[in-house]
Amino acid sequence: MTGVWVFEDGIVRRADNEAPGRGGGSGARPGKVLVHVPSGEVVTTYDVLERRLRELGWERYLNDSCLLQFHQRSTVHLISVPRDFARLKLVHMYDVVVKTRNVFEVRDALSD
Repeated sequence: MTGVWVFEDGIVRRADNEAPGRGGGSGARPGKVLVHVPSGEVVTTYDVLERRLRELGWERYLNDSCLLQFHQRSTVHLISVPRDFARLKLVHMYDVVVKTRNVFEVRDALSD
């Protein structure tokens, strides 16, 4: 993976993926969306995400005031996303993608 990587507050991130203070509704890089591949549906709310994850056997895990967490009993994986959908960032989207291979993708919003 090429690009500029920054280590800040114990977190490594790609500097050219997210710029602090950028506007744009969701916390993700402007122009990026999480897409449910089989249906082509763009995930615009946590209701959509939770419905699609439940179809795959994921269940809501614990009740945290800051996070929504999903767990699949057949795996050790845990998906954690901020409770406020507006704070969903690219790193959260890729967490969903990695743990649900071939089911979700991050795409440019204009390519839908």
